[in-house]
Amino acid sequence: MSLPHHPYDRIKTLIDRLLAPDGCPWDREQSHQTLRQYVIEEAYEVVDAIDSGSMEHLKEELGDLLFQVFFHSAFASEAGHFSIDDVIEAVCEKMVRRHPHVFGDETLDTAQAVLDQWSEIKKQEKGHAPHSALDSTPRALPALSKACKFQKKAAKIGFDWPSAEGVFAKLDEEIAEIREAIAAPHLTQDAIEQEVGDLLFTVVNLARKLGVEPEVALNRTNGKFARRFRHVETQTANAPSGSYSPEQLEHFWEEAKQTEM
Repeated sequence: MSLPHHPYDRIKTLIDRLLAPDGCPWDREQSHQTLRQYVIEEAYEVVDAIDSGSMEHLKEELGDLLFQVFFHSAFASEAGHFSIDDVIEAVCEKMVRRHPHVFGDETLDTAQAVLDQWSEIKKQEKGHAPHSALDSTPRALPALSKACKFQKKAAKIGFDWPSAEGVFAKLDEEIAEIREAIAAPHLTQDAIEQEVGDLLFTVVNLARKLGVEPEVALNRTNGKFARRFRHVETQTANAPSGSYSPEQLEHFWEEAKQTEM
C-alpha cells in the first residue's frame, strides 16, 4: 500500500495498517502494559543519541520514541479513550497555560522564576495540594533519577545541606555503617542492602550538590568501563581464562586509560 505524503498522516496510516485485522500479528497483540518497557528503552536511546553528538542518530531515535506515542494513542483510540489529536491538543493547551509569561501578560526574567511559576500552576491544575511534595514523582523513574527528584523536592522546603561539605561527612558516615553491618555477628543480606542503599542515596545527594545529573554521570562511567574492559578482553583473547594475574590485567586497563588521554 502507498502511504500519504504528509508526515502526520503517514505515521498514523502506517500504525492503523499495522493494527488492522490483517496487519502485524505481533503489533496487534500489544497493549499499554506490554509496550511500557519500550517507552523507557526508546527514551534512553534518545539520551544515548544526544550524548553521541550524532544528529543522524538523534533523528532516528526521536522517530522511534515518537512512534511509541502514536502507538499508545492508537490503542487508546481503539478503546474509545482518546486519540493522538487529543494528546497533541492537551499538551498544547498545557504549554500555553504554563507559559503565561510567553502567551500572556506576565513577565519573568529568570529560568528559576519560570520553574517556580510552573510548579505553582501545576499545583493549581491538580485542584488540591498533594499529601506530599514527593507524590508527583513518577514511580517508574530509575532509582538514581528518583532519588535526585526526591532530594530536589525536599531541598525546596529547606531540607538540605547548605553545601557539599556536609554530604562528604555523610558519605564517610554511610561507609562506616556498611563496615559495621558487615562486621556484625548476625549479618543479614537485608541489612547490607539497606546500608548500600543509604550510601547510594548519599552519592546522589553529592552529585546534586555538585550540579551533576547522577543518571547521566553513571551512564558515562558505564560507557567508559565498557571501552576499557573491551581493550582488556582484546589483550587476553588468545589465552585461557585465568591465565593473567590481577596485576597484568590492571596493566592492560591502564593501557586503555592511556589511549583515552
